[in-house]
Amino acid sequence: MKPPICEKLGIEFPIFAFSHCRDVVAAVSRAGGFGVLGALAFSPDQLEIELAWIDEHVEGRPYGVDLAIPMKYLGKGGGDAALPANLEKLIPEEHWQFVDRLLDEHGIPPLPAELEGKAAKAAGLNVDLESRAQIDTALKHPLVKMFVNALGPPPADIIDACHDAGVLVGALCGSPRHAQKQVEAGVDVVVAQGTEAGGHCGEISTMVLIPQVVDVVGPDVPVLAAGGIGGGRQMAAALALGAQGVWTGSIWLTVAEADTHETAVQNLLEAASTDTVRSRAMTGKPARQLRTAWTEAWEDPANPDPLPMPLQGLVFNKAARRITRTKNKELNGWPVGQIVGAMDRVRPTQEVVLSMVEEWVEATERLGSLLSDD
Repeated sequence: MKPPICEKLGIEFPIFAFSHCRDVVAAVSRAGGFGVLGALAFSPDQLEIELAWIDEHVEGRPYGVDLAIPMKYLGKGGGDAALPANLEKLIPEEHWQFVDRLLDEHGIPPLPAELEGKAAKAAGLNVDLESRAQIDTALKHPLVKMFVNALGPPPADIIDACHDAGVLVGALCGSPRHAQKQVEAGVDVVVAQGTEAGGHCGEISTMVLIPQVVDVVGPDVPVLAAGGIGGGRQMAAALALGAQGVWTGSIWLTVAEADTHETAVQNLLEAASTDTVRSRAMTGKPARQLRTAWTEAWEDPANPDPLPMPLQGLVFNKAARRITRTKNKELNGWPVGQIVGAMDRVRPTQEVVLSMVEEWVEATERLGSLLSDD
């Protein structure tokens, strides 16, 4: 398996694995894929600790770092306006009352007093204050070979800094128009993400999106297919559509090395593909996640509407801190794609990688057998 992206990054398999868990990232890279650490929740100092650990556990293999730097969000420009305490003042009291009422109905106790004052992290929060420092931290690690932004192209100065360090820049997109803008901005690798994907996603399905993006960006820009991909047959389909590899995320939530909350893992393993919903209830931007009592409550027109990013993320994260301290299954959701219907057991990361490769080989050989020698 030698698509150009494998040669460029020095990896064996074109399997890109996004995870917030450093153990998963390292395990995927050791198995021959390309682990990508979701670094949003880490301060620059914390990120340094995570990356140093990964460096020691990838056996010299390359890996990547992912952030979520939105192009538009409340508080853009940084300064005091982007501080958590000031942003929280913009959240209407009715939203806090609604959340307290919802959690009380499900028997979720308040946070202990010693935890109440600690700020929660939300997508789009303190981007201008921290993202540059996070990038500076990542670029100090020679094994970091790609930086990916989950919400469109990163700012020009970040692209320049990565290129100066010899690091590829990737960005997720949900439409051909966005893909073209990303390439014009200087992005090296386009991750075309269908609506089946977990987390922030657009409205176009993966099967439709991939060939359109491949055609728009041209043969010199690698495209990674994302959205609903968790097996080798889907990887074979992605490569047949013109992608050079696959970007995966949801399937790593239930591997043995993952640090996903125990109750969330149970919900994920029990869920069908129809049990996900594209909702603004988590971050303020449309994101696919498990359907829970939380998402259903925000869909009810009798309740407040979700707030814009990052305010909704602040509301959600404060609630999530209370929820994850319990084993409540009704409210305990997770960003996950429609591939969740195929996630039915906990497996080691290496087993998932190798099974994808084996299934890809079988699918490719099966297709090859259909070709006539005449």
